[in-house]
Amino acid sequence: MSETLFAQIKKIILGPKYELSLVFTSAKKIQKLNQTYRNIDNPTDILSFPLSKTSGEIFICKSETRKMAKEFDRSYDNFLVFLFIHGCVHLKGYDHGDKMEKVEEKFRKLFKI
Repeated sequence: MSETLFAQIKKIILGPKYELSLVFTSAKKIQKLNQTYRNIDNPTDILSFPLSKTSGEIFICKSETRKMAKEFDRSYDNFLVFLFIHGCVHLKGYDHGDKMEKVEEKFRKLFKI
């Protein structure tokens, strides 16, 4: 997986001036974040946190991503990029629903994910 691909996705979805931190973390750490910020006491594959209109953070748990990739019948690398797009679209201000899915689909097609 290329850092350049993540940089391209970030630039196209969020813009070149957006400051984004991408953190790969453990199941234990992401579970703690999920509990603290979403009141869900389970690990998850991804969490996105907008810090301002021009900055945010994405946390991805590789072990949960591997599990979910299998559930969605995708390769790990493909699902990782799928999640990164999902996180960026959240940081763009979209919430789960039809509109978000259409926006994500546009970017998945662009990046062949």
